[in-house]
Amino acid sequence: MHENMGAGEIAGLIAAIAFAVLAGFLIYPLIRLGKLFDQLADTVKETGDHALPALDEGVTTVQQVNKSLADVNEISSAASSTANNIGALTNLYGSFLGKPIIKLASTFYALRATARSFMNKGGQPAQDAKAAAPTKGE
Repeated sequence: MHENMGAGEIAGLIAAIAFAVLAGFLIYPLIRLGKLFDQLADTVKETGDHALPALDEGVTTVQQVNKSLADVNEISSAASSTANNIGALTNLYGSFLGKPIIKLASTFYALRATARSFMNKGGQPAQDAKAAAPTKGE
């Protein structure tokens, strides 16, 4: 070194040493920050790798639920159709059997009333079933 160093040169040397020490102190946090960014990138990648299968499973689940709902809709429409068919059959049987049975019952009632009126002593037609029934005193 020069034996005749001036004050400016010593100040420059001190500034250079201070800058080197400061750079040395700043390198360590920058290295740690770089490692943090690497870990963050790995975490994001792993999250993406795990998210895609989860989304696929979610899509599969939604598709299965939609299929189940379609099956339920088919079952409920079949039940509704069956109920409508039973109602139609009831109406059909009612019209086929109901009217003839009513006519048959009214015919038997008329025959019974006529027979009772002939059996009545006075020859008068009976007003109702109780009036046509013979009493114990007769």
